[in-house]
Amino acid sequence: MNLFKKPVLMVLAALLFGAATLGARAAYVDPATPNTDVAALRAVDDAWMAAYNKGDADAVSALYADDATLMPPDVPVAQGQQAIHSFFVIDIAASQRAGYTFSITGTSDGAVAGDWGWASGAYAVKDKTGATVDTGKYLSVYKKVDGKWLYVRDLWSSDKAKH
Repeated sequence: MNLFKKPVLMVLAALLFGAATLGARAAYVDPATPNTDVAALRAVDDAWMAAYNKGDADAVSALYADDATLMPPDVPVAQGQQAIHSFFVIDIAASQRAGYTFSITGTSDGAVAGDWGWASGAYAVKDKTGATVDTGKYLSVYKKVDGKWLYVRDLWSSDKAKH
């Protein structure tokens, strides 16, 4: 390689790396910075909880994108809105029979970058007497579709030890 090309290529590589880094930083929103999009993600979670606790599988599954993936614990993945709806019909009916209610506990984390967002936090499930029957954590990824935030990946896991 001639002596001129090597320094020019190094400078070009540094400029490209710098531009990529600045572009990524500009798209990132600090999770500690409140904004309306993070509040909108939390509103989706609140709508999920309200619909789930009312026993409305249609309303819960409507919060998922057509190509979403649901990854609940101890069962196979549900891929696509129809499979997600089928899962929630069964899961919500079982929770209703048991008298369980679901809630998000503590403060959730989240951030938005463009049309993508994420939230994570903790949950609790209580029975009809108010006793806690399960606690765990969740992670949800959202995409803004036609101006509406929808789940595209959703997973949770229990804190209960498996024996």
